[in-house]
Amino acid sequence: MNVALRPGHEKLMAVTQQQLLFAELRDTFARRLTNHLNNVFVHQGHDQSSTLSQHTAELMLPKHSPLHRDLLRYAKLMEWLKNTHREKYEGLSRTYVDYMSRLYEREIKEFFEVAKIKMAGTTKEAKGKFATLPRKESALKQETESLHGSSGKLTGSTSSLNKLTVQGSNSRRSQSSSLLDMGNMSASDLDVADRTKFDKIFEQVLSELEPLCLAEQDFISKFFKLQQHPTVTPPLAQPETEEPDGSMPSRMAPQAEHRHSLSSEKDMVRLMMNKIFQSIETELNSLIALGDKIDSFNSLYMLVKMSHHVWTAENVDPASYLSTTLGNVLVTVKRNFDKCISGQIRQMEEVKISKKSKVGILQFVTGFEEFAELAETIFRNAERRGDLDKAYVKLIRAVFMNVEKVANESQKTPRDVVMMENFHHIFSTLSRLKISCLDVERREAKHKYTDHLQSYVINSLGQPLEKLNHFFEGVEARVAQGVREEEVSYQLAFNKQELRKVIKEYPGKEVKKGLDNLYKKVDKHLCEEESLLQVVWHSMQDEFIRQYKHFEDLIGRCYPGSGITMEFTIQDMLEYFSSIAQSH
Repeated sequence: MNVALRPGHEKLMAVTQQQLLFAELRDTFARRLTNHLNNVFVHQGHDQSSTLSQHTAELMLPKHSPLHRDLLRYAKLMEWLKNTHREKYEGLSRTYVDYMSRLYEREIKEFFEVAKIKMAGTTKEAKGKFATLPRKESALKQETESLHGSSGKLTGSTSSLNKLTVQGSNSRRSQSSSLLDMGNMSASDLDVADRTKFDKIFEQVLSELEPLCLAEQDFISKFFKLQQHPTVTPPLAQPETEEPDGSMPSRMAPQAEHRHSLSSEKDMVRLMMNKIFQSIETELNSLIALGDKIDSFNSLYMLVKMSHHVWTAENVDPASYLSTTLGNVLVTVKRNFDKCISGQIRQMEEVKISKKSKVGILQFVTGFEEFAELAETIFRNAERRGDLDKAYVKLIRAVFMNVEKVANESQKTPRDVVMMENFHHIFSTLSRLKISCLDVERREAKHKYTDHLQSYVINSLGQPLEKLNHFFEGVEARVAQGVREEEVSYQLAFNKQELRKVIKEYPGKEVKKGLDNLYKKVDKHLCEEESLLQVVWHSMQDEFIRQYKHFEDLIGRCYPGSGITMEFTIQDMLEYFSSIAQSH
C-alpha cells in the first residue's frame, strides 16, 4: 500500500479497487490484533493477583518476564500498528497502562504491607499497629540470612538489567552494613538485631523494586517501539528545495526532527511509567516514615542504601523512571537524617544534671560515641559520605558547647574535672575511630583535656603546702618589687626564722597525711568509667616535685649559706605517692 505509483496510476479503477481491498484487510487485521492484545492485557490484569500472597509472604514481587516474553512476539506488529493506525496504537497503550497500573498497585501495596509488618516485627493479624516486639534470636537470624541470600538478585535479559547487574552486584554486597559485626556497640543485642533486620528488609525492598521497574521500562520501549537511547541517523536522501525566502534549507533539519521525536518518545515512556507505578513513591515514603518512627537511627541506613541505589540507577539511565523516583525519595530520607541530627543536638541542649551526685561522663558524650561507631559502620563504603561529615561537625560542636555549659553549672563536681573527663573521653573516641573530618576537633579536645588536667592538679596541690606556697609567693613578690634576692632574708616577714617556722609545719608525716587526704578527695571527684585517677595522681606527683625544686631553688638564691632545707626529700615524696596509691 505504500508503494510509490507512477503518475496517473492512482486514477485507474483496478488500482483504486486494490487499494480499497488492502485498506479493508489492513483495518480488519488491525481490529483483530487490537482486540486480541486488549484481551491479553485485561486477562493479565486479573490473572497474577491470585499468586500475590505467595510472593509477598517471602517479600518478593511477582516477575512479569513471562508476560513480557510472550508479548514481545507482537513487537513488529505494534510497530506496524503505530505507523498505520495511530489511534488504535494509542488506545492499546492506554489499555495496557490502565490494567497494568491496577495490577502493579495491588502487588506493590501488598508487598509494602508485608515489608512494614516484617520491619515492625508483628504478625499478620496485628498489622496496622506496627509495634516493635521481641523476636526469638534463632528466628531472627534465619530471617535475616534468608533476606541476605535473596538480596541483590536482578533477573531479566534486557540490556538495562544486564548493565545494572554488572554494576550493582559487587558494590551492593559491599554496602551491606550489618551491625552484627559491631562488637563494641553499647546498645543492647536486641537493638542491634532490630537495626540489622531493618537494614536487610529495606535493602530487599529496593532490590525487588529495581529489576521490576527496569524490566517494565525496557519492555515498554521495545513493545511500543519507543526509543530511549539516541541512534545514528543516516543522511536523508531528499531533494533540496528552496525556502520561501529563497535560501537553502538547513541540513540540520532532519537531525532536529529526530531529536524532537526521540524526546517526545522518551517523554511518553516516562508518562507511561509514572501512571503504571504511581504508588511506588507514596509507598516508599510511607515505609521510610515507619522506619524513622521505629528508630530515628534507621535514617542512617536508609540514607546509605537509597544513595547507593540512586547512584546505580543514574549510571544505568539518569532519565529513567527509577532514577527519578528514587532521587525524589532520597530527598525525604535526607530530610529525616537531618531531623535525626537536629534531635540529638536538641537533647544535648535540654540535658539536666543532678546536684547531689558527681557528673562523670555526660550521657550525650557517650551518645555521640555510639552514634559515631554506628555511623562509621554503616557509611564504611558509602558514596554519600559528605552528608555524614557535615552532621559530625554539627554534632561535635554541640557536644563541645554543652560540655562547657554543664561544667559551668556543676555544683557537686569541680568544673575542671567535668571538662577534663569528658574531653578525655571525646579525644579517645575520635582517636580510636579516626574520623578524618574531625581532626581539628580531636586536637582541640586533647588541648582542652590537658589544660583542665593541669589546672585541676595545680589548684588541688595548693592545699597540702598552702602556708609554704603563700610564704614563697611573698618572697617572689618582694623580688618583683625590686628587693635583691640575697636581701630578702632581711625583710621582717621573710627572714630565716620565719622560713624555718613555716618549714617545720610540714614534716614528712604531715605531708603524707595531707597527700592521703588529697587522694581521697580526688577519688571522690573522678568517675570510675574514665579511669583517670592514676593519671591525675601521677600528674600531681610531677607537679609536687616541680614545686619542691622551685622552693629549693628560691631558698638557695634568697637564703644562701643558711643551711635551711625541707624536712622531707624528693625520694621521700616518691615513696609517699607510691604507698598512698597502693593502699587505696
